Amino acid sequence: MPGEQCGNRLCGLPDPQRGFSRVDAIAVYSGALKNKIHKLKYEGKHGWAMIFGRLLVGWMESHPEQMEGVDHVVGNPAHHGRQPIQHIEAIMNAAYAEDVTRAFPLSPPGAHRLVKHTETARSANRTLGEKRAAAIAHAAALTWTGDTSDIRGSTILLVDDVFTSGSQLQHVALRLRSSGAADVRGLVLSRVPWSG
Repeated sequence: MPGEQCGNRLCGLPDPQRGFSRVDAIAVYSGALKNKIHKLKYEGKHGWAMIFGRLLVGWMESHPEQMEGVDHVVGNPAHHGRQPIQHIEAIMNAAYAEDVTRAFPLSPPGAHRLVKHTETARSANRTLGEKRAAAIAHAAALTWTGDTSDIRGSTILLVDDVFTSGSQLQHVALRLRSSGAADVRGLVLSRVPWSG
């Protein structure tokens, strides 16, 4: 935020070590939003994916300066066997449906650019060291689908639901950059409030 100092350790890393150039959050992870994200992720309440997809497209429409030059908008994928729902994929499918004019480079349902075929340990309720290890394993389990030449030199907007420590977004962004992406930006539905 302009005028505010970033409270996350990743902000202080020099560019080659920091995977993403910026991360924008639509809201703070608390109250009703936290509750509804949980309803989608852990109870499979599909209707919330549609609402979150609309929020993402609304943010993209109202932030043209942040969308300038973006070649791909991709979700940070959930494992294809995740139960009760692949929540990120459901949100990205809803965003694609909401973007009726195809103003944004979203992948159509069933053709996501970034997929995860191998299950890895979840990072929720883990220590910071365990979160980092889980984030590294998560990033290593991802595959860019289709022609890999289209990732080279591209700017990618990486979408996720919650930004906590930033480890997972960091390692996915580093993986995308090592595959040739020129820039990776983050967009999350919510961020956990910084603790002093």
